[in-house]
Amino acid sequence: MITEDKKEEKSLNFIEEIVEADLQSGKYTQIVTRFPPEPNGYLHIGHASSICLNFGLTKKFPGYTNLRFDDTNPVTEDTEYVESIKRDIRWMGFEWKHELYASDYFDTLYDFAVSLIQRGLAYVDDSTSEEIAALKGTPTEPGKDSPYRDRSVEENLVLFEQMRNGDFPDGSRTLRAKIDMAHINMLMRDPILYRIKHAKHHRTGEKWCIYPMYDFAHGQSDSIETVTHSICTLEFAPHRELYDWLIAQLNIYPSHQYEFARRNLNYTVTSKRKLLQLVQEKHVSGWDDPRMPTISGLRRRGFTPESIRDFCDRIGVARRENMIDVGLLEFCVREDLNKKALRRMVVLDPLKVIITNFPEGETEMCHSENNPEDVSTGNREIPFTREIYIEKEDFMETPSKKYFRLAPGKMVRLKGAYIIQCDDFVKDENGEVTEVHCSYVENSKSGHDTTGIHVKGTLHWVSAAHAVKAEIRLYDRLFSVEDVSSEEGDFKDYINPESLHVITGYAEPALLDAEEGQSFQFLRKGYFVKDSDSQPGALVFNRTVTLRDNWAKAAEK
Repeated sequence: MITEDKKEEKSLNFIEEIVEADLQSGKYTQIVTRFPPEPNGYLHIGHASSICLNFGLTKKFPGYTNLRFDDTNPVTEDTEYVESIKRDIRWMGFEWKHELYASDYFDTLYDFAVSLIQRGLAYVDDSTSEEIAALKGTPTEPGKDSPYRDRSVEENLVLFEQMRNGDFPDGSRTLRAKIDMAHINMLMRDPILYRIKHAKHHRTGEKWCIYPMYDFAHGQSDSIETVTHSICTLEFAPHRELYDWLIAQLNIYPSHQYEFARRNLNYTVTSKRKLLQLVQEKHVSGWDDPRMPTISGLRRRGFTPESIRDFCDRIGVARRENMIDVGLLEFCVREDLNKKALRRMVVLDPLKVIITNFPEGETEMCHSENNPEDVSTGNREIPFTREIYIEKEDFMETPSKKYFRLAPGKMVRLKGAYIIQCDDFVKDENGEVTEVHCSYVENSKSGHDTTGIHVKGTLHWVSAAHAVKAEIRLYDRLFSVEDVSSEEGDFKDYINPESLHVITGYAEPALLDAEEGQSFQFLRKGYFVKDSDSQPGALVFNRTVTLRDNWAKAAEK
């Protein structure tokens, strides 16, 4: 028999197993994790996994999580990104204990670098980046020492101070660790610790013109914050040896790095460089374009924090990279919105239906549930009149055998209203059906039907007199190929030309009360969210997902 404790133990991922073992052994009484984004772009769905892992660990185990901005490159960083990152993390449902910045530690990091120089473990190199690369060697051949490697401690201290004082131009000198140019790990071949950048920093202004490299700032910042479990993605595994070496040489708090595999999402790019390119070249409307994989884009598209957290939980934490089907993310939001989204009727491609036996000029109120999955949401009133709109695809002049929607002589039910029968239709000069004439069956009103008539089709509809026009943005996947990174040529060549269609829809008047960011299920059409572009009298809705996975269906054909 498996106890509940055992079930919980079996469900732990490998990072959680490490944390649990560390706590049980007494190594730590609480854990400290951190989420350390560089503020050079907006967070994307890949960051969501790291957010859920780091903050999730300290929800599950005793401890706390810091938010630390890795702001060591003033050229690409901006306070706009800082604010967007904080907004996204809070929207995801998490809160940090301390808001910190690598720039908080610039003085301390400088002192650490001086300490390494004094002990003969770092030197100032006058070589260009090309010369450094040429001496680096290859994975099978050792590198060669820089001609500046044997400078005296005194000379290195003077030069490093001059670097700090701004006496040298960008790129003219670097500070390198003195480790081993024949090391099997090429990152240990005298890595660069500091470089010169005369650029204004978003927090420190022009105080500094030298900035630490990621490898020098990261582990030391972790140590200063007494981070117990520094969790990175797998590409940083080769950096762990340098991370440990620097901490050991500086004799500071022994933070430790652990790696997990990033999850790649198909039909998507998550490279910040490529995402920035899409924004700057106006292939999308901005970082929060609903086609973007950014958290702000997903939010504007109508994805919920619950659905993203569920997605991250389902893909799990592993040691090997693999490709995740974006359909799983869409499944998660469908699952969530099905439970909470209010139902509304919106006709996207209207065909007028005239109910000839309903009194002209009269309005009757019908009722329909707001969400059958949640009875507490109650019912709403829907105006019913002589003229209504249905979808064009819901009428067929010559129906197939299994067509159960409206056709000559056939009956259907109007959702929340009456059964109607098609008696006639009108065509234009091009042979297009422009109007359908029907009659409604008395005593067949939903909830009060005494006719005993059973029909197989139920259609959504709106009253033509009460219909509210709305701009409907039909979003789809931004790229048309599954693995964009594996394709030849420019990644932008694979942008899906069908990723956005804008149409005018006709909505029931209840949608006038929608709030910005509120999600709805448009009956039989999908899940939609009210967009921030909406204005009084000019509604805009974004499609989050269709009701079913149309891409999967297309792939099966």
